[in-house]
Amino acid sequence: MQQQDKKLLKMIGKRIKKLRLGKDKSLNSFAFNDCLVTSATLSRVENGLVDLKFTTFIKIANALEIAPSELLENFEFKYTEPY
Repeated sequence: MQQQDKKLLKMIGKRIKKLRLGKDKSLNSFAFNDCLVTSATLSRVENGLVDLKFTTFIKIANALEIAPSELLENFEFKYTEPY
């Protein structure tokens, strides 16, 4: 995975975690009851350790009660050549 990919995943993970904590939800409760994913998966997403699947991204946005596009607001998506 490229460095810029890792940076982007960490930023999105931090945003998800901030929004989850704003709803006063524990990781386990939010994962199992709201997102319908495992707590391990959600933890890896929030820590930017995995390139999450689109369906997982949608589940998280729905659980946060926001549009998926809101999770991506103000991110820079320009990629540079790796060489």
